Amino acid sequence: MRPLDPSFAIDRQLATEAAPVVLVNVFTLDPADEPIFLKVWQDDAAFMKQQAGFISTQLHRALGEKPTYMNYAVWESTAHFREVFSHPEFRSSLAAYPSSAVASPHLFQKVAVPGICVS
Repeated sequence: MRPLDPSFAIDRQLATEAAPVVLVNVFTLDPADEPIFLKVWQDDAAFMKQQAGFISTQLHRALGEKPTYMNYAVWESTAHFREVFSHPEFRSSLAAYPSSAVASPHLFQKVAVPGICVS
């Protein structure tokens, strides 16, 4: 894992109470590992869908030749995501990702901007 913000890595984010939260996780990997990555991500997403506090997820692939993916997952709270993130089944599944895969997870909250969007 490579944090998006090295001064506030995912472990620190998980200690913060917030609700709801959006996990944005950017993955980079070697082209040869793309099929394996997609299968492992699918298995992880199926596991997450069964967990308390899970709302939704969507995987996006960047335009271009080098595989770069962004996972956007909505959770009811950091407490729910923290429980799943520390779950032994999820932790053991991380080893199934290809060695070239680098994940950059970060939690976000919606922001209200008057006349544009709501929080």
